[in-house]
Amino acid sequence: MNLRDFKKDVDYFVGEFVDDCALFITLNPTKATEEVTAIIEEAVDLYNDLKDKGNEKVEGRKGVYYAGLRKEMFEKVDALYEKLSSVVAASRK
Repeated sequence: MNLRDFKKDVDYFVGEFVDDCALFITLNPTKATEEVTAIIEEAVDLYNDLKDKGNEKVEGRKGVYYAGLRKEMFEKVDALYEKLSSVVAASRK
């Protein structure tokens, strides 16, 4: 794992999440738009935070550092998907 791969992963996974949120808003413009917008803002904050962490100067084993960041990214993106899923489920009732 290196910085370039990590940045590509952040771009892809967070970008796909935002795309999924935008798709929900597009298909359901009257349902839970404010909640999904707040989740998108969390995703953007996560994106910026991960990019900042990726750009920090790393001493020692860089591969281990980026692997840890990648794990953190997956955990946080999963948490965002859980939030989105709960909003979608609540909007169907």
